[in-house]
Amino acid sequence: MHVTVVGSGYVGTTLAASLADLGHTVTAIDIDEEVVETLNAGAAPIHEPGLEELIAEHAGDRLSATTDYAAIPDSDLTFLAVQTPSTPDGSLDPTALAAATEMAGAALAADVDEPVADGDGTTPTDPVPHPVVVKSTVTPPALATLRGALADGVGGDGSSAGPAIAELATNPEFLREGTAVSDFRDPDKLVFGTDSASALDRLEELYAPLVAETDVPVVRTDPETAMMIKYANNAFLAAKISLVNDLGNACKEFGLDAYEVMDAIGLDDRISERFLRSGVGWGGSCFPKDVDALRAASRTAGYDPALLNAAVEVNDRQPERLLELLDAHVDVANERVAVLGLAFKPGTDDVRNSRAIPVIEGLRERGADVVGYDPVATETMRERFPDLEYAADAAAALADAAAAIVVTDWDEFATLDAEFDAMADPVVIDGRRIVERREGLTYEGLTW
Repeated sequence: MHVTVVGSGYVGTTLAASLADLGHTVTAIDIDEEVVETLNAGAAPIHEPGLEELIAEHAGDRLSATTDYAAIPDSDLTFLAVQTPSTPDGSLDPTALAAATEMAGAALAADVDEPVADGDGTTPTDPVPHPVVVKSTVTPPALATLRGALADGVGGDGSSAGPAIAELATNPEFLREGTAVSDFRDPDKLVFGTDSASALDRLEELYAPLVAETDVPVVRTDPETAMMIKYANNAFLAAKISLVNDLGNACKEFGLDAYEVMDAIGLDDRISERFLRSGVGWGGSCFPKDVDALRAASRTAGYDPALLNAAVEVNDRQPERLLELLDAHVDVANERVAVLGLAFKPGTDDVRNSRAIPVIEGLRERGADVVGYDPVATETMRERFPDLEYAADAAAALADAAAAIVVTDWDEFATLDAEFDAMADPVVIDGRRIVERREGLTYEGLTW
């Protein structure tokens, strides 16, 4: 099939490259000319394990990029993977996504010729509407805005011309940054949200090679329910992590190791062992944004989600608890403190909602001289803190430091014995249980 993917961020780029690897012809569309040039040159505009290799393999063959929406009518279906940022109250701002939806509709309308009567005086059958598939995460009520934008794009009011040319569907993503390529290749589920038999047929055809290879379960439902599945999925996981962190905080106060407790309860098949690692909390682009959007949409509908509110409250408190453990050992005023890990999780350069941000801010409020280090996320964090000192490696960050705080569980932090020993009086506050407790190290784990 020929697929167009609008938006070349984490989701769009992974989707485009992975669909090309599945055997489809993919055209990525992005308004950023630099991103388009990067993709056409066979390079990845983001850091994601395995993605660079896929793009290098398929660029110039099954994968290309352009800034021109005119590529859409030549494709079998179009994905929208445009960012939906949060507003100050936590709700989503669909402006950019709605604009992209309208432009997709306009491109399809511009390619439609007036029907010409056949020799017998009849009019040819209308073409199958082009599926415009929302991959971006938007709340179910926001889909009405996108349907309106699509109708505006094709020049109709949604009652005639719009549906005849294009129709909106949803196919939420369940990709984790740092493992997005492997998540695409081996998914837990596929969710198709559409009220149209023809759109469903095209989605089924598109993913047929993946279903045949993995036997992945497919959920077929309406567009709004498909999006609610995505929100419910992330809200459940976020709440599970916050519950584990809350229990972990209690374990710490009792002098117990939360990890030993979680290992035991993970044996219960009603709970499972997944997402039971307590620590400094969740961040990134999905959990914070999705939970906040669901809370905001629920409040707008007249329901206050108490458990989700509590999940956010626990998560927001974890970085301060980490700093309080540091306060018990070191007065950091005018002291050098190394923050190890700037990305919100290992395997990515994404610092959106990274727990390192409140940790850095808290250290600065205490008067510390902060130095940050991350294997890949230094430049992205530099945009957030341009005046922060950044080290080229962990050894440079730890040199002359009075303390170190581990925020991201990069594997290399587990092997820093000599680097920690080079500190005058090594104090390590670990938010991810990546450093081993040992003699010669003043060590505190957040929940153990």
